[in-house]
Amino acid sequence: MSEPDVRVAVTEGERADAFAVRKAVFVDEQGVDEELEWDEHDDPDAEAVHFVASRGGDPVGAARLREYEPGVGKVERVAVLESARGEGWGRRLMEALESEARERGFDSLVLHGQTTAEGFYHGLGYETTSDEFDEAGIPHVEMRKSL
Repeated sequence: MSEPDVRVAVTEGERADAFAVRKAVFVDEQGVDEELEWDEHDDPDAEAVHFVASRGGDPVGAARLREYEPGVGKVERVAVLESARGEGWGRRLMEALESEARERGFDSLVLHGQTTAEGFYHGLGYETTSDEFDEAGIPHVEMRKSL
């Protein structure tokens, strides 16, 4: 069995794995409309960086990083399959994403986290910077972290 792995999704297959996790979590599990889940940052020629987490060769997590404004990256589409939750995949995804963000010269990150995940992000050093708002029918808050 291969080691737990989180990496930048470079190949078409790795991107497909990341997108499959996002579909399972956001569309199938949480009921987000597919038209809202996929956007221009998912296009193959977009500047966004996609991440995929794999356990035993099977995809279990995904995340996306893109430039939000000069020096600031935006964390998006962080997802872990229900069957893999509680195993540290979210933390590993965020560590890989933050490392990549530093390499790309970002000095801070912003994200729109579901309120149910707010405590998870607080544990990683993110601070809530907004009141609750609706995004895709799900309560969210904006959070930020300096790198």
